[in-house]
Amino acid sequence: MTNLNTATSAERVGPAFSVDGMLLARQKTRQVIADISKLIKPGMIEEDAVEMAKQVMVDSGLGLSWHPTRVRFGSNTMKAMKQASDPGVVLQENDIFFIDLAPRVEHWEGDGGATFVVGQHSEYERCARDAEALFHEVRHVWTRDKITGQALYEFADKTARAMGWELNFDLPGHRVSDFPHATIHTGSLADFELSPSEMRWILEIHICDPQKRFGAFFEDMLLSNEYYD
Repeated sequence: MTNLNTATSAERVGPAFSVDGMLLARQKTRQVIADISKLIKPGMIEEDAVEMAKQVMVDSGLGLSWHPTRVRFGSNTMKAMKQASDPGVVLQENDIFFIDLAPRVEHWEGDGGATFVVGQHSEYERCARDAEALFHEVRHVWTRDKITGQALYEFADKTARAMGWELNFDLPGHRVSDFPHATIHTGSLADFELSPSEMRWILEIHICDPQKRFGAFFEDMLLSNEYYD
């Protein structure tokens, strides 16, 4: 069992930590995700989309990056982040893709991800919607009940199954801080045995089609309702 001293250590921040800085990194991350999504079109090859995303980040003044820039198309949306994409996947007319970025903004870490659908495909659209909806359901439970990180992911798993999806536990959430958080704590949110504090953790939700055809991803900083529209 995690003792209080270990938990406190897990939520330490570095000397440059600032609420305004963390919120700036979050805002710039969410904005560049939206900007990149508008440039991704059917007929693009996934590897070209990744290079384009990197350039958009650089042009936006963001540092590349404390984890790899990821854009995943079609069947590659099933894969865990540590798995390499199958090469040469082309975005189709009616398809699904997600973006996962972790820029450095001055002294602070951004991290965000979201899923998008091109054309029309009802199951892709439902999966993308449900990934973001599940993120917020988990976040609301944390806001209301202040349960542990472990319990949050147990709730996410149960709720994803009720929605008709499988939760990928290879994306279990992680710390975020002034750069680099890895010198402070590398453990996952899903293993954290106390209620996580605001503005210290990234909540990751990756849900997959039970038939292993596609998935959807959404992540953002764990924050209270006032930071969301």
